[in-house]
Amino acid sequence: MSVEHASMRVIEGYARGGTDLAADEVWAVEAHLEACRVCRDRLSAAVGAEVPAVASLVDTVWSGLEPQLAVTATMPRGRRWSARLSRWMTPTMVPWLAMVVGVTLLALLLDLADTGSGSGSGFGSGSGDVSLVLLFAPVLPVLGVAASWSRGLDPAYELTASVPRAGLYLVLRRTASVLGVVVPALLVGGWVTGVMVAQWLLPCLAFTATALALGGVIGVTRAAVVLAGVWAAVVVAPTLAASRMTFALQTGVLPVWGLILALGIGVVIARRGAYAVLGAHR
Repeated sequence: MSVEHASMRVIEGYARGGTDLAADEVWAVEAHLEACRVCRDRLSAAVGAEVPAVASLVDTVWSGLEPQLAVTATMPRGRRWSARLSRWMTPTMVPWLAMVVGVTLLALLLDLADTGSGSGSGFGSGSGDVSLVLLFAPVLPVLGVAASWSRGLDPAYELTASVPRAGLYLVLRRTASVLGVVVPALLVGGWVTGVMVAQWLLPCLAFTATALALGGVIGVTRAAVVLAGVWAAVVVAPTLAASRMTFALQTGVLPVWGLILALGIGVVIARRGAYAVLGAHR
């Protein structure tokens, strides 16, 4: 496929059913046809020349549908907004995102209660202590990303995973919708508790990028669950037991989180074709 239009080899192969094309070529031409009228016209001409039986069937179906489409009511404004929102998230993500925001709120309340009581239990914002908002910030968006790609939670999973835009394009959209909810909640929590923005934002973005990078190998949901489990076992549990800030969340480690974020983004870009494979949606 050229930079602007699909080649005639790909167009004609797709018109014949795509059996002689690679899977990534089929996905790419389907995504390209959504936005390119020139190639859609070329495909229409190729179908008429290569498979006239299919062209005849399409004409028959269209002749039956056209009178009905002419009298079909337009979509109500409310449903238009719902349709646009569905491009970014699924209904099953809503309770999970609400849960993530609820956890952030609970962590913030515990931080404020501990600071106000001055009990010195180790979870205030004083030096040497650790904020619960800071402790949970890296894994909160990862949980939302896991929910957005869960086969068991999304009843439209099979349909979603089979559409032309089910590759990296849709993965990034859903990830952005998760971050769009989680980051403002963490921003408020960090501001109230006095935690530096970079101190929670870098681990948060680094974990999300790492989940997507691993998702191209073992599936986005599995990668998110594995990372959340590792964080809970290696960082959360020891921190709660020692009641002191873990080394992973200290300001001196911020360059390391920045490097992890850069590596994660690099892997996602380098393996962007892997997200068009159904295994990436596990």
